[in-house]
Amino acid sequence: MALVIPSADIEAVLRGLIGAIDVDGGPTPSQLAVLDSISRHLWNRDLAGIQAKGPLSAAATAAAITDPLVRRRFHEVLVALEVCRHPLSEAQVNLIDDYALALDFSGPDLEIFRDLVRTGAEQAAADFRRFLQDNLAQRSEPALAELPVLDDRPEPELAARYQAFAEMPADSLGASFLAFYRRNGIAVPGTEASSMNHFFAAHDMTHVIAGIEPTGPGEVALSAFQMAMDDNPVNCSALLASLVVHEAGLERSPSAQAECGVLGLPGAAELLGQEMARGASCIADFSLVDHFDLAPLSLAEVRDQFGVLPPLDPDDGHHCW
Repeated sequence: MALVIPSADIEAVLRGLIGAIDVDGGPTPSQLAVLDSISRHLWNRDLAGIQAKGPLSAAATAAAITDPLVRRRFHEVLVALEVCRHPLSEAQVNLIDDYALALDFSGPDLEIFRDLVRTGAEQAAADFRRFLQDNLAQRSEPALAELPVLDDRPEPELAARYQAFAEMPADSLGASFLAFYRRNGIAVPGTEASSMNHFFAAHDMTHVIAGIEPTGPGEVALSAFQMAMDDNPVNCSALLASLVVHEAGLERSPSAQAECGVLGLPGAAELLGQEMARGASCIADFSLVDHFDLAPLSLAEVRDQFGVLPPLDPDDGHHCW
């Protein structure tokens, strides 16, 4: 189900989110920019008008939002807002704990970000690595599910399956997948030894179909797009992982150095909201379908099949459309 909230609940959700980041002198510019972008693009609401009505406390938010699904989606957005505070403070995690208790939500983000503040980056990074390992198989290419994951040697048979896409028409998903790797200087999965090869097979197909490039802001936006298509636990974990690597800077991925504060870069918050709206407009989630089956089809046909709309600005440096 796409990341939508009933119209009658949107104001309470936004006022509650503002309340949950109202610490240490108030929300940071980055937190407000992200929330404003999500509010406008995903829910068609003007955040300034909502702010004028004042924040809601944890108790008031819980009283106003009683639907468990809406509460869960409140939490999903709050994860992104929490990690946008730099440095993340004890006051911020304590306040979010209050909202988590009142609205009865939980998740690995609570453990990771609390350890970041209370124990340190090393423990938080260990939390993240454990979290990533636990759900990596769920986020891997379905057609590779029966194959063993190797981390000590390349997988030439896998690489050959992808290199065979070169025989497909230039406008096919398969050929576009290979072009993505050439364009960005990335090794085709299986070419190098990595425990992430099966994961990147699915992840990078999602990049290609969505038309989002692997820039720092693009990686976070892609995961937000994916969660907005269907906010199931697998897709929510994808956004959390992206935020940990690219916003919190706790860890690096095998294909990119750890970054910090990418949502504070010019245009990044706006991109996030735009891509969440595009993801929510899709008619089905294509992130974990059998991409080998789709590879011979034209990329345009695949996008049409899943209702993928063009980006608002395909020339912004974060897209290839």
